[in-house]
Amino acid sequence: MNSIAKSLLKPVKHGRAAWLRSSSARSGKHLQKLVLGIETSCDDTGAAVVDDAGNVLGEALHCQKEIHLQAGGIIPVVAQQLHRENIERVVTEALRVSGVSVRELTAIATTVKPGLALSLEVGLQYSLNLVNQYQKPFIPIHHMEAHALTIRLTRHVEFPFLVLLLSGGHCILAVAQGVSDFLLLGQSIDIAPGDMLDKVARRLSLRKHPECHSMAGGKAIEHLAQTGNQQQHTFRLPMQQYRNCDFSFSGLQNLVNKTIKQKEKEEGIQEGEILSCVNDIAAAVQHAVAVHIIQRTYRAMLFCIKNSILPSKNATLVVSGGVASNQYIRKGLQALADANDFAFLCPPPRLCTDNGVMIAWNGIERLRAGLGVLHSTDGIRFEPKAPLGIDISKRVEEDSIRVRKLQKKIRWFAS
Repeated sequence: MNSIAKSLLKPVKHGRAAWLRSSSARSGKHLQKLVLGIETSCDDTGAAVVDDAGNVLGEALHCQKEIHLQAGGIIPVVAQQLHRENIERVVTEALRVSGVSVRELTAIATTVKPGLALSLEVGLQYSLNLVNQYQKPFIPIHHMEAHALTIRLTRHVEFPFLVLLLSGGHCILAVAQGVSDFLLLGQSIDIAPGDMLDKVARRLSLRKHPECHSMAGGKAIEHLAQTGNQQQHTFRLPMQQYRNCDFSFSGLQNLVNKTIKQKEKEEGIQEGEILSCVNDIAAAVQHAVAVHIIQRTYRAMLFCIKNSILPSKNATLVVSGGVASNQYIRKGLQALADANDFAFLCPPPRLCTDNGVMIAWNGIERLRAGLGVLHSTDGIRFEPKAPLGIDISKRVEEDSIRVRKLQKKIRWFAS
């Protein structure tokens, strides 16, 4: 296990810090602010150093994917142990590549919520040791806030904007009004889309499929769906009777499982064997997930414009999180944005998944705004569950906005 873990430590070299620091010293002008970001909310150990100009000076990432794939899912105690084994190495590598020492840092930012408790604990404890040893300010980070603000590292995006966060653990629609100012429009009431796709992939035994044995569940579904016929299976979309922006994926998963069981019976095979129609099922599942997400996002757009939360012209939809890398879902959201005159923006794929860069950047944003920069860490705790912003989902439901003729509006479903 350790040999696999070592091979997955990925330093990303930038090599700009020395020049930037010497240049600042020569000019005698404003000294740059430097933040070390540390991420351990789930199964990736990430660290990065980012400056206040948005330069990523150094980063490193240890991914646990291969190990958890072998286990069929993330096991919290295993994730915790791998974080413990690798956090020192990851942070040291990020600092080494950046050319920045801990003493030169302006602050240390770390994910403290939400996430797996055992994983969060590792990152927080390591960070607090650094903070206390070097007497640095500490910036606790909300994981989903970091995902939402990552786009401002790579693109010039002004507040407010609509943000859709899609991942293995979350599905959230919110309006980002400021660095720490969010309006929550809706979220999953049960499981997240990434979790649901992973579970369907396991039920289909895609680890045994010759094309998918090394792929995560969601990636395997997307891959097989490319050559599948979504029209061979139709799954009832969740929550059609509720005119809000909440999501639900567990009921859809149950419908898919029933279809798989029925097809196994028809083909005379046992659970664990590969169905001949697996590509068609993958395509239909992916399509149902995409349409559900797009419908709720469409309602969020209409609600925000109606209530002047977003400008009626030149509004922006930002999509981030691991599931945002699914090209089919992204294509549908792009078409929706185009049809409603929204700019459509996604961070680069490597910044959509969990990483230290987004945590460091969130730290820079909070440092600039003077928000949540702690000079005493007494009483700081990790929080496995933590809402994002002010919940106005009831207001969305009260408006009861009907979403009509979506297929004709975005001309995507037939493609």
